[in-house]
Amino acid sequence: MFARCLLIFLFLAAPQTANAQVAVADSGDTGWMIICALLILFAALPGLLLRHAGLVNVRSALSAAMQGIAVAAGASLVWAIAGYSLSYAPGSAWLGGGANLFLANLGSLREGLTVPESAFVLFQMALALLAACLLPGAVAERARFGWMAGLAPLWLLIVYAPVVHAVWGGGWLAEFGVMDFAGSLVIHTSAGFSALALSVILGRRRTPGTASHAPLLSLAGGALVWIGWAGMVGGWALGATDSAATAILNMHFAACAGALTWMLIDRIATGYVSATGAVSGAVVALVAISASAPLIGTGGAMLIGLISALLCRTGKAMLANRIDDPADVFLLHGIGGVIGTLLLPLFVQPLLGGVGYAANISISTAMLSQLSGIAIVALWSMAGTAIAALLLSVMLPMRISAQQAASGLDQLDHGQQGWDFR
Repeated sequence: MFARCLLIFLFLAAPQTANAQVAVADSGDTGWMIICALLILFAALPGLLLRHAGLVNVRSALSAAMQGIAVAAGASLVWAIAGYSLSYAPGSAWLGGGANLFLANLGSLREGLTVPESAFVLFQMALALLAACLLPGAVAERARFGWMAGLAPLWLLIVYAPVVHAVWGGGWLAEFGVMDFAGSLVIHTSAGFSALALSVILGRRRTPGTASHAPLLSLAGGALVWIGWAGMVGGWALGATDSAATAILNMHFAACAGALTWMLIDRIATGYVSATGAVSGAVVALVAISASAPLIGTGGAMLIGLISALLCRTGKAMLANRIDDPADVFLLHGIGGVIGTLLLPLFVQPLLGGVGYAANISISTAMLSQLSGIAIVALWSMAGTAIAALLLSVMLPMRISAQQAASGLDQLDHGQQGWDFR
């Protein structure tokens, strides 16, 4: 008995190799990532659906929401088939490889993180879905249902995945020094400028005088987006950490400042405030703060919300007669994303309460990187979207007929006993 105990003691006391300890997932961080993914899905479905439905004519509101459902479904499937692999699998500086097609070969842990790769995939899928769901709002009451449903998967592969890989996947823009914490550039600038291209290609609505039929729906959808945005900025902390809490606090302060700024300008300019205006101010501030949410101070977050709302509210009047964009996707997400991306190098400075730069980075080099990233992402988004839209139009008509525009897209097809979402 004594000899057996001695052998056990000697075995336990023997030196162990350094790689004997196996990394395991942190259940708290994993749970946080799953919750954040669900919050983002909450922002897109039902948040964006309600917002877009409330901003169009009453006879096309259901169609606008249904286009969002179709886009979400298509984008989710394509993300699993190839989107994630092209974004994050090892590949070139321009695009990811094919190691994770159909989500094959996922690791028990995402490299460098304390969460399973499946949780990381879920979070990234929610971001991709939200980005794609922005597009129908820009072409509501013009685009055919089938064409819009087919465009979203193409857009995700041609435009979104290469941008994600270039910035977040360690690609060439990341190597150039482009910074974007939670999507001002990757998600909102790309979707916003894609929306601009779609608006130009499809032209104006045949009934341009139609206005928002249900401000209450738009307000409710915007409030859901506001809440769900916590998942976007908090999730990119990649764990339940101080950075996640700081990001959510700054996000909320920016949204409050943006909403109040927009309402104040409305009151001065028109004599009243509107529900759609309040939501627009909050949304553009959420977009702008995404680039730098945990990297700046509280005062900086409030200033970013104020500046973004001020600039976009001023620009709204100039764009109104030039672009027919019912949900203001280009204004709030495209221009808002540009503002947030450019403000990051300014407000990250310690003088303004930020975390500061790395030793080899100056404000001038950071600003040059951000400007270059904006120009590249904006141009690629417009070009890629135009290519996808025109290629798809060869097989599927992109625009509804004059009769459909006059009668509305929510007409009941009595022959099929169902809604005719054309």
